[in-house]
Amino acid sequence: MPSERGSARSAVAGLLLAAGTSSRMGRNKLLLEIEGETVLRRAARTALAGGLAPVVVVLGHEIERARAELRDLDVRAVTNPDYATGIATSVRAGVAALPAAVDAAMVLLADMVFVRAEMIAGLVARYRERRPPLVISDYEGVDAPPMLYDRSLFGELASMSDGRCGQQVVKRHRSEAEVLAWPAAALADLDVPADLERLGVAASSG
Repeated sequence: MPSERGSARSAVAGLLLAAGTSSRMGRNKLLLEIEGETVLRRAARTALAGGLAPVVVVLGHEIERARAELRDLDVRAVTNPDYATGIATSVRAGVAALPAAVDAAMVLLADMVFVRAEMIAGLVARYRERRPPLVISDYEGVDAPPMLYDRSLFGELASMSDGRCGQQVVKRHRSEAEVLAWPAAALADLDVPADLERLGVAASSG
């Protein structure tokens, strides 16, 4: 049954993690271009199109170039000065930047290039319908972003110690979560040069 707290106007923010060094790719993968658009800009536009507001983009590596890619988008870029120490620091920086009026936040990875706006909107709709503490993306047995966290879990997100983008919190609360299933192919991300060809992505340097 839907929670009495549920509301079609529940504010769901986006936390787009885009601070890493792309060390395995050998160049900044978020500035590679896909169909004439950088991976970073594409991810930010997808988050906005999925209905997230505000969208907080956590930056670190090559920050000025990254900011330039976002300059005309309705997103808030924040800096993670500790980005080189792991993804958990970017989650903390993003949570700290969320406004008090936000009811929930969705954590997304900028390099998951096959996450679609429809997927994001589906997670938001399930949250607004039932108001669970978590809405999880399941890729044929694998839990991965985007993941939606109710405000009641923000403290746990901010204090997590692992480097797996909120998986500690997911494991702790999975029995309370709503789960949406997506094709395994949508889980693919860009990590190493071979991924560009393997995923059929025609990318060039931005």
